[in-house]
Amino acid sequence: MDANELIRHYVAGNRDFLQVSLRQAHLNEICLAGINLSQSDLTGAALSAVNLRGANLSEATLAEANLWRADLSEAFMIWANLYKANLIRASLFKVDLHKATLAKADLRLVDLRYADLSNTNLEGADLRYADLSGANLAGANLSKANLTGAKLSKADLYKVNLTKAILSRTDLCHADLSSINLDGVDLHEANLIGANLPESSSSRAN
Repeated sequence: MDANELIRHYVAGNRDFLQVSLRQAHLNEICLAGINLSQSDLTGAALSAVNLRGANLSEATLAEANLWRADLSEAFMIWANLYKANLIRASLFKVDLHKATLAKADLRLVDLRYADLSNTNLEGADLRYADLSGANLAGANLSKANLTGAKLSKADLYKVNLTKAILSRTDLCHADLSSINLDGVDLHEANLIGANLPESSSSRAN
């Protein structure tokens, strides 16, 4: 199935496109709200400013896809593969990314408020100035991630892996960091007002 065929079927009222192949497809600025693309292959797809609100992308492959400014609010993306995907300024408000792969993804300035990122792989992800307020990050892998200037207020950080992560100027106001090993984590100029820190840590918290 190519992009034009998908759009034609979608406009006709079809929403179910399980396991379709759309590798390198061009779907920029298209409205596909509520579409079911679970287990589909969208590797390298062009999806800039696409509307995928409430879409089902569970177990879909979006590795290296361009989702710049895409709207994925309240989408279901459990087990999705977004390795090295471009999600700059995307809206992922209340998205379900439980156990998804976002390793080395570009998530700068992304809206991840109240998203479910539990047990998600975000190793090496670029999350500079992302808004993760109220997000569920329990058990997530954020090792080597860059969270400079990110907002993590009221986020669930239970047993998050922050090995070699950068949290410079990150908003951790009232965050519970007691279950996290912060050794070697860069917390330079982070907002730690009211934060619950581990009893012993050699982290930089200047």
